Amino acid sequence: MNTIFSVTQKQLYDFLLNVAPVRPVFIWGAPGIGKSAIVENFASELGLPCVSLLGSQLAPEDIIGVPQIKDGYSVFCPPKMIARNEPYCLFLDELNACSQEVQKAFYSLIHEQRIGEFILPEGTIVIGAGNRAQDSAIVKPMSSALINRMVHVQLRASHRDWLEWAYAHEIHPYVIEYIQMRPDHLWSEPPKTEEPFSTPRSWHMLSDCLYAYGKSLGETDIDILASSCLSPHTASQFKAFLKQIQSKYDLAKIINGELRWPDQPDERDLLYFMAQSLRAQLIKELPTEHTTLKANQRQLAFRAKDLIKDLSAISLEIAQMVVAEHKGEALPAWFMLEVIRDLPRLVAKKDG
Repeated sequence: MNTIFSVTQKQLYDFLLNVAPVRPVFIWGAPGIGKSAIVENFASELGLPCVSLLGSQLAPEDIIGVPQIKDGYSVFCPPKMIARNEPYCLFLDELNACSQEVQKAFYSLIHEQRIGEFILPEGTIVIGAGNRAQDSAIVKPMSSALINRMVHVQLRASHRDWLEWAYAHEIHPYVIEYIQMRPDHLWSEPPKTEEPFSTPRSWHMLSDCLYAYGKSLGETDIDILASSCLSPHTASQFKAFLKQIQSKYDLAKIINGELRWPDQPDERDLLYFMAQSLRAQLIKELPTEHTTLKANQRQLAFRAKDLIKDLSAISLEIAQMVVAEHKGEALPAWFMLEVIRDLPRLVAKKDG
């Protein structure tokens, strides 16, 4: 479902507010990105109870009910969870993880809001959600008949929306500060192997664990918690970030020339994190086109070239990492041209 238009958490809420009352909606998205939480909050805002059914755990009779003999006729009795007298939000989670037989049981429920002779209360909202095939999750092909009964939208992670939520829900300050510095680490693609990976949900779990340890949190505890919740690369960067907090080093001071790069052998993880942070800041703040460059951005670009030169003297590999393209993200082409052109001159000037 890569062709579906993707939206942020806030955009999805507005979409549901306008579309869900008139048509059933299906939300595609990676695990841990916040699909369930958004639907539950949406229902709460509307004053509707949210009834969740987990598609991967359903059998057809859980939807259509079981037959009983009444006046000589068989009558299907719908499940109590669904057969309610007042309107509610019916959330069909992991809908595309259920079997083809269960999918068929949903046809009339989704399209006509009806199960046999029982009609859902007027004002009831039906929303489905599920992971994508590329997410290494339990998913099954969704029949074309079921797809065509719903309006589809894809949810993507937004660090701005998530940070706003994180402040409101008092997520641990370490987590908030880290995502502010490295918003690209909020979410990572689910791995093909069985290992933790970074999602908004896993950062929330890490926050709870950090609070649980409280003041007794030690370096070993941080190693264990970060590795237990986050992608391996992000976990190592988060540990280096906390080490940076406890040290004298600060990226702003390094950029301003108040401090130099950490250059001791036992500071290599810290150096790597600071260099990654510089790269992230350059990608975020430098414009794509040189013609739109502002004075402060020009000053940052000039200083960054000096810092990359100094960094290469400590670790050529880490300096190359700063300027290399990674996962489709690269420094602006005009800046790379200046680095290639000016770096030999800067080195020669220093040697002279």
